[in-house]
Amino acid sequence: MEASNLLNNLRAKRRQGINLLEAELVTLKPLLADRALPILCQPTLEGVNLLTWAVNNQELINRNLLQYGGILFRNFQVTDIAEFENFIQAVSGDLIEYRDRSSPRSAIQGKIYTSTDYPADQSIFLHSENSYAASWPLKIFFHCVKPAEQGGETPIADTRRLLQKINPKIRDRFIEKGVMYVRNFGDGFGLPWQTVFQTENPAEVEEFCRSNNIEFEWKQGNRLRTRTCRQAVVTHPKTGETVWFNHAAFFHVTTLDTKIRTALLAEFSEEDLPHNTYYGDGSPIEIEVLDALRTVYQQETVIFPWQAGDILMLDNMLTAHGRQPFLGQRKVVVGMSEVFSSQTI
Repeated sequence: MEASNLLNNLRAKRRQGINLLEAELVTLKPLLADRALPILCQPTLEGVNLLTWAVNNQELINRNLLQYGGILFRNFQVTDIAEFENFIQAVSGDLIEYRDRSSPRSAIQGKIYTSTDYPADQSIFLHSENSYAASWPLKIFFHCVKPAEQGGETPIADTRRLLQKINPKIRDRFIEKGVMYVRNFGDGFGLPWQTVFQTENPAEVEEFCRSNNIEFEWKQGNRLRTRTCRQAVVTHPKTGETVWFNHAAFFHVTTLDTKIRTALLAEFSEEDLPHNTYYGDGSPIEIEVLDALRTVYQQETVIFPWQAGDILMLDNMLTAHGRQPFLGQRKVVVGMSEVFSSQTI
């Protein structure tokens, strides 16, 4: 009866020329008491359709996303991956293909992918998707189909706060020099270049590299080395805020698990590592600088447990993400949208 009365009141307000009051169909508040990120959006009534609500409240969604960096949609009873895909299209337009890859993902349907297919006992360091590339998605979406029995969270961090907390001397050095990414493909570890560039044709790889300011070198045995310099700090195209946006720590060999790092350094010379980072002038990044960066990431990390049906919408430039180790079966799928190029900054 109470639900019926509320719906009748909402209809009456619409007849009076007043938009549906956003707060009466959903509540919006921080998920955690001590952090603004993420904002929790959940229905106040059973049966609120997320897709329908989102179509009617896009301005509200976009405003909160730009303010907080991430929105967690919970308790909307989303059980179908197609519904997740439709939600992305409704709030952010066409999905984009995952190219210039750095992590293994499997396509599920259309342009919906598995989250990173690393072994369950490994953590994935926080990063913004494709921040090492010439273009990247402005938005990234995660849908929890099945939470892990233990662990498996998707930690997040505000890149504006990261930038503010990094030692100014370190920050200014990266702003001045940028970041150099060196990657090697085809050596039996990491992704092959055919997967990264989504082609079997070396000529297409070369064309992609040229058009994206990536130096390339073919090594013996159809192996590939690439080198590129990118920005460490960028300006958000919609908010005008500066953000920490790079893979400097993520790709550096010292961020890897100790056992994996030891095995790689025993197998490869530094120049042949699957990936590594330097300052933009090619000089090494000091270990104490990397330790300081990792400490700031740790201090700013926000972790919350997944619930089945959750959708986490992130502004990819405002919020970094990662993955915690887990036990049991876990299924979290990913979609990306709104490609943006560094050439337009």
